[in-house]
Amino acid sequence: GPAFSDEECLQVAKRFRLPNAEVVADPSARAAKDLADGRILGWFQGRMEFGQRALGNRSILLDPRRKDGKDVVNAAIKFREAFRPFAPAILLEKTHEWFECAPGTKVPFMERVFPFRPEKRELVPAVVHTDGSGRLQTVDRNSSPRYHALIESFEKLTGVPIVLNTSFNLIGEPIVCAPDDAIRTFYTCALDVLNLGNVRIAK
Repeated sequence: GPAFSDEECLQVAKRFRLPNAEVVADPSARAAKDLADGRILGWFQGRMEFGQRALGNRSILLDPRRKDGKDVVNAAIKFREAFRPFAPAILLEKTHEWFECAPGTKVPFMERVFPFRPEKRELVPAVVHTDGSGRLQTVDRNSSPRYHALIESFEKLTGVPIVLNTSFNLIGEPIVCAPDDAIRTFYTCALDVLNLGNVRIAK
């Protein structure tokens, strides 16, 4: 899909005269800190994904350690059925440590389900399905450098190389495409922070 540079995102933010908009030197590290502090993020970077899954370019992100994580996202943003699980996005190199799969297993398009290792399940309750599984997405440093850096920074803060990832949209709407879409969605739901390229916008 279409891509929007950091500069294009900044120009849109300026056009809307958004309060609390700031350019950050390291958006991945700042977003990781926001997640660890309990904030719900809109994450808008680079090219839009083509398909039914958000893979880290048009995503809503949350700390997976939150026991109330699924309920918070459902009640405040996604407005969908409570039984539907949210996806764990995990660093590719750490996948086999958290899931019952072979080292090097790649699931880049969130199309496969694996059981979490039993000792890991209680650490990330927001992304573990009732049967102990997860429909995971492996995040590769080469294909998604900024997204990978976010999860890597989150691991340094928390010890967990996983974030909850769901598509950046409200019920009945398509995934956001352009910066204007992201800003409108951000201000019509309970997201706390919008990461628009390297622009951070907080409520």
